[in-house]
Amino acid sequence: MFSIYRRAKDETGYNATIFLGMLTRMKGVATAKQLINARNPSDGYTALYERGRLDLTVEALILENARWHPLFTPDELERCRRRLRDYKYSPKASAPP
Repeated sequence: MFSIYRRAKDETGYNATIFLGMLTRMKGVATAKQLINARNPSDGYTALYERGRLDLTVEALILENARWHPLFTPDELERCRRRLRDYKYSPKASAPP
């Protein structure tokens, strides 16, 4: 999760300070669950969408690497898929665990 924060900052100039604070306070899984289960996408998700970089979202990180799938419920994984689909992003094939 810290790697997508750093990549977003380095590659797009987006400084996701709220996301970084969440990671520091709650750690990775709790942060991801909060973002995934929120009714609306976060401001950070929107900022990455506007930069054409949904690949740097928590949703994409989780879906694109199967090793993270066991940490989330089927409903949470579907929320990730739906949110990305709603924003016209097709996740890459999941990497094996």
